[in-house]
Amino acid sequence: MKAVLEFENIVRAYKKGVPVLNGVSFALAEGEVVGLLGRNGAGKTTLIRIAMGLLYPQEGSVRVFGISPTDDPVAVKQRIGYVSEDQILPPGSSVSDLIGFHRYLFPRWDAALERQLLDRFGLSPKAKIARLSKGEARQVALLCAICHRPDLLLLDEPGGGLDPAARREFLEASIQLLNREGSAILFSSHHMSDVERLGGRVVLLDQGKVCLDCDLDMIREDLCVAIIPQAWVPDAAALERVPGCLRVRQMSGEEWHAVFHGSPDDVRTRLQPLLGSAGIECMRVPLEELFIELVGGKPSEVAL
Repeated sequence: MKAVLEFENIVRAYKKGVPVLNGVSFALAEGEVVGLLGRNGAGKTTLIRIAMGLLYPQEGSVRVFGISPTDDPVAVKQRIGYVSEDQILPPGSSVSDLIGFHRYLFPRWDAALERQLLDRFGLSPKAKIARLSKGEARQVALLCAICHRPDLLLLDEPGGGLDPAARREFLEASIQLLNREGSAILFSSHHMSDVERLGGRVVLLDQGKVCLDCDLDMIREDLCVAIIPQAWVPDAAALERVPGCLRVRQMSGEEWHAVFHGSPDDVRTRLQPLLGSAGIECMRVPLEELFIELVGGKPSEVAL
């Protein structure tokens, strides 16, 4: 399937010698919906801004529709929709003014979809941006991002600060309307439920690299956590050498938590040569807990 967005060995640092992204590579195909996950500060926003051509990679390359977003920014941006949590709309403009500006910029503007979204969101074209609630302003931004039927939609934590009902309506409107017509979508969100409901695939960033790139169904079926007393295995490296081990971390209760590819029964079998017949606790865990095991930290520090 043809790639819409390609990152190859992206390196980007804001402080010398401290890269936020350090060799990130993955691609997004036509029609894919991918959730971007990582701890706060993992580089999700940086990566999306590189895709938009708003930042340069210091090493590596990015291609959007096979084009560099900095070499031909107009051609790229005409086919992209973009909404972010910190996006600022001109407060003195009306909703109608902003829509008119975007209609001028994008020859593929769909007037019927515009009317559909205005009705769906209950937005008045005469309303001033400055008088809209946060949720309403985000809905206007979304309308402007998708009414030209973009081939690629980039959403950088667009539901942040919205109540659960507004966030769900926002994401479902953007993703369902576009993806059923074949648009590719890359989105980050602070809410695991958003990714579980809407994402088909997850890319997890940790320590500047992609530490997991997998379909959600496969994550649910093919990853589990083994809990092993440190008294049985004093050295984490011994666990890391077991086939299928993705990550080992030390817990305060003198236990190792190790994430493995495979079913609990398969992982127990693989661990037996190391641990003998000792009872080994292996289990599947909810998606949020699994990602915390992979990147460490607290639930509040993990963001999609």
